Amino acid sequence: MLHEILLSLSGQPSPLFNSRAEENAFPLVSPPEKALLASLARLSRLHAELRAHTTLTSASHPSVLCRAVSTAISSRHLGDFQRKILEVEKAILVEDSGYVGGYGIVPLSTIVGEFSPWARRLEWLWETVRLIQPIDSRNKDQFCTGVALIDYLRRESQTGYVDLKEMALHLVGIAEVAWMRQLSTWLLYGNLPILGKSDFFIQSVHASEDDELSAATQFAIHPELLPQFVTGHTASSILFIGKTLNLIRAKRSNPSVNFSASLSTSPVTLHAEHIEHLAALKSPISASQLSGAVNTIRFSLSQSTLSKLLPLPKILETLSVLHDFLLLRRGEFATALVSHADTRVHERYGKHEPFNSRNNPSGGLGGLSMKEGDAVTTLSQTLSELYSLQNEEDPADDALDLAKDLLRLSIKENANENAASVDVAGIDLGTNISSISFDNLLFPTPTSLSVQVGPPLDLFLSTSDISIYSKIHSYLLGIRRAQIHLGDLWQHTFLRKIHPSPWGPPRSSTPYGQSRLEVGRKRDNIRTRQMRPIWATSSASLFILSEIGSYFQGEVINGSWQHFQEWIGGGSPSGSRPGSAHSSKSKRSDNPLDTEGASEPGLRRPGQAIQRHDPETLTAAHRRYLFCLVESLFLTDTPFTEALRALLTSVERFIALVTRLESIQRNMDLETDEGVIDALVDYAGEEREVWQSLGAARVGVEAGIKNAVARLRDIDDSRSGEGRQMFGFVKDSRENWSFHPTNGLAADPGLCHYVPRKASGVDRLLMKLDFGNANGGIGLGVVR
Repeated sequence: MLHEILLSLSGQPSPLFNSRAEENAFPLVSPPEKALLASLARLSRLHAELRAHTTLTSASHPSVLCRAVSTAISSRHLGDFQRKILEVEKAILVEDSGYVGGYGIVPLSTIVGEFSPWARRLEWLWETVRLIQPIDSRNKDQFCTGVALIDYLRRESQTGYVDLKEMALHLVGIAEVAWMRQLSTWLLYGNLPILGKSDFFIQSVHASEDDELSAATQFAIHPELLPQFVTGHTASSILFIGKTLNLIRAKRSNPSVNFSASLSTSPVTLHAEHIEHLAALKSPISASQLSGAVNTIRFSLSQSTLSKLLPLPKILETLSVLHDFLLLRRGEFATALVSHADTRVHERYGKHEPFNSRNNPSGGLGGLSMKEGDAVTTLSQTLSELYSLQNEEDPADDALDLAKDLLRLSIKENANENAASVDVAGIDLGTNISSISFDNLLFPTPTSLSVQVGPPLDLFLSTSDISIYSKIHSYLLGIRRAQIHLGDLWQHTFLRKIHPSPWGPPRSSTPYGQSRLEVGRKRDNIRTRQMRPIWATSSASLFILSEIGSYFQGEVINGSWQHFQEWIGGGSPSGSRPGSAHSSKSKRSDNPLDTEGASEPGLRRPGQAIQRHDPETLTAAHRRYLFCLVESLFLTDTPFTEALRALLTSVERFIALVTRLESIQRNMDLETDEGVIDALVDYAGEEREVWQSLGAARVGVEAGIKNAVARLRDIDDSRSGEGRQMFGFVKDSRENWSFHPTNGLAADPGLCHYVPRKASGVDRLLMKLDFGNANGGIGLGVVR
């Protein structure tokens, strides 16, 4: 019987533990012995099931980490159980007094007590292997991932049982060794692991077919595959290092692809120190140890390869293009773009104007669409106009040349598509931006002005960064476009004053002339009284939009850009609010490196600024600067964007009605004064319809102004009353990883210490609006 028990514990099938044959096969076994054999039967079944299940898992599981853990369970821990069986058998055979009693009797309770600690261990191992690969599941999507297994084993190591803790730590070490082999392949060579690629937290991203610059493979982080001991900053650094090495390898393997004329073609030297830093990590891996090793590797590469691959001047040139054209620092670009877009719309749909005039008095272009060629032609004509503004004596505009190569104005194929895509860290960083769209203000069809960034600049600018820049551009351009169109209303001389001038002598001295002057004077007086509230509404709208646009462009965008430049240059950035002694002395410079902080004597050497920040640190700082802009421009405030979008829509309809009214009144005057009659058109009836629609549009514009100002007051009250922080939208520890240094690493010089400039409060903007209202600048309730 003893041999039968030991054989069954080894995983061999035995009728001794068969519940069906138990009564007939062993009638002499007493009930107490049956109770003792029940625990051994459970161990026998667990051992056999563990052997079979680990064999299946080691052969078929898609995760290399899970295979390694399953193999370790089978070879190490089940091997220990098998060795324990052999020890007990050997002790019985040699008649060890600890097992064999008098007359050669071996108590069954002794055998059960010897194996009782293994009941808890095998039960825990059985739960672990069922977590790795469920028994009844054939769908590989339901299998456990390597990261989930590591996190589970780390939690299980906190148990109060010493033996279970040792087993969990051993399995954690096995899994982390397999994970570190995947990581070392990426960190040292820039290659994704061949085995278990789907289980690694960095995955390749398939670029679009029309992306000609995507010669190198794109990569992104999948946060669900990221272990808990890897912090956000560490994950971003790992991705950055691997992408850089992958880009260099792709350039060497394909010399025909010209990424950049300034890229170094020298191979990357694999330093032995990099391997030593990774090999020095001991299980269980801590976040601080891994972060320190990754930062050391990154700084080593930054001093050699990255500084040549992505130099600071190249980054600053691209940032200058983004600031000048997408953030509209160049006012002439916005003016020319709006002008050529309007011309293109009028040329394309001029043949529809008579039909729209009769059926749509507001002059809208609803239902009409633009083509891709219209957007391309508009941008080309805009840049050509900017070139024409240059004089022969002016130096070459390198920023404009770079913008011509990078800027793309395209029609969005799907207007409902979420523009904010996944960033380089695998996180959708645009989810906090309001969903209110401003991209269909330039053209009737949604359009997007973006920058086409290829290697190696895609290491610095992600797809989501460009998407956010495009959203900001559409937002600012909508305000600027409304300002331009409202300002153009004052150029309509026919509406603003009596035009053409009345007859003078000698024709005005005749009875017919005096009669005509009297009729014309009455008509002009009536029109002047009718147009007075229209001009008041136009003036109020222009004032509101001008002040909001000036606040956004001057206080928020330009102030933040100068502050970011000073930080890049290595100087001491000015205070978060304007008007300080430092900021009042600083002067604007067109050269991104020419700042006051960079030129102060005694602070540093002239060339020290270029080596101050490595590219990965600049990437993290730029992303924080960008999201500070989003917050300061109120793009995360959905009620304000709704109110502003409603105001811009009302203003556009209002302007279209005023323009249509001028055309109708011109034709009416031709009929009355010159006798030019169009029998197919009832201009008097159209004028009545337009005046009716114009009254409703004026009410809509005034309501839009009040709603926008009221929302600005709510924003001011919420930020002052509740103490809201400028970066309150960054709440998730997994979001904006590059902005959250881990504890214990704050002194690391490689982490991003850039603190974005906090723009002045909304109270200053509201003071200007109140001052304009007190001086009749708005005065909507005064004019009758």
